[in-house]
Amino acid sequence: MNRRTFLRILGGGTILAAGGAGFFAATRVPARAHAPWSDAGAPRYADPRLAALSYAILAPNPHNRQPWLVGLDGDTSVTLWFDTDRQLPFTDPFDRQLTIGLGCFLALMEMAANAHGHRVETALFPEGEDPEGLDARPVAQIRFFPDSTVPVDPLWAQVPHRRSLKEPFDATRMVEHETLRSVLEAGPYVNQIDGSVEPDDVAFWRQLTEDALEIEIDTPRTYQESVDLFRIGKAEVNANPDGIDFSGATFDILAATGLFTRESARDTTTFTYQQGRAAVLENARTAMGHLWMVSRGNGRADQIAAGADWLRANLAANAAGLGFHPLSQALQEYPEMSALYQTVHDRLAPDGGTVQMLARIGYGPRVAVSPRWPLEAKLVGQ
Repeated sequence: MNRRTFLRILGGGTILAAGGAGFFAATRVPARAHAPWSDAGAPRYADPRLAALSYAILAPNPHNRQPWLVGLDGDTSVTLWFDTDRQLPFTDPFDRQLTIGLGCFLALMEMAANAHGHRVETALFPEGEDPEGLDARPVAQIRFFPDSTVPVDPLWAQVPHRRSLKEPFDATRMVEHETLRSVLEAGPYVNQIDGSVEPDDVAFWRQLTEDALEIEIDTPRTYQESVDLFRIGKAEVNANPDGIDFSGATFDILAATGLFTRESARDTTTFTYQQGRAAVLENARTAMGHLWMVSRGNGRADQIAAGADWLRANLAANAAGLGFHPLSQALQEYPEMSALYQTVHDRLAPDGGTVQMLARIGYGPRVAVSPRWPLEAKLVGQ
């Protein structure tokens, strides 16, 4: 295969090879990194806490950092900690987005516990908290109680099918108001969840999210933070099933030939960089609607609650057949983003509050699950 063909692949083309392309592609799936999705609730997790945690690790979280560590206490309790090695100091300097990810984790854990006949009681930050950042103190202590009367959440069935759809949406297929309403009414929500599919609003948020993505890419330290988390090809994804994965036959070939590396992704003169930038911006341009979430407060407990609501909105969008892709770059708290941050808050929270999350919605292709560390890798003291 010559260089022109490789460039065509990198630009979004298709590998065309006689006899064997399909087999090769099938072997490039990072099966070990995807296994936690099929292992959730497996018989080996007989302890109801482990069963619930095996689902909780599938929760959405920023940059797929999976910032949770858990320990079993006695026979009925769990402690959740923040993994301080998982911070995003440039794009999430106060750990706000990471705390939202921990809120998604706790909400999914509770949903799984309920589905398996248990209720939970959660005490947040039992040893205190730091508004400037997360630290090594417990995020939560959770007790499990058998309870056959606890209801199974209607959205529980969506858990194995939830995705963050980071692909262009079908720009010819509109999102109906009734479909959006089904997501907005899928509460109870603690925070304000709202959205729009009106053409003028869609145009506004398309441009703003594109502008925010460009700022993140054009700011060297924030872009480098993402590049450092690139996992390119099956071997890298299986070895480090976190961060930003580029897996599949195309990326394995490009990595093996040196056409796609972290170095080429950093070099703004390369085709790799230019095509990657174009692909990211195309996602923003094909949004067919947007969702957002506003909280009254912005303490750690507010951010945990925001995670629970955001998980629910994601599952509700999946139930409605919608693709769901967080695009919260404009909410990041660093100087270069401050003007867009203020614009978002002026528009969505003019009377006060914090815009915690922003996402695009639409219809797109079915995509693979995101890589995950197995539960055993996240257990402390076992």
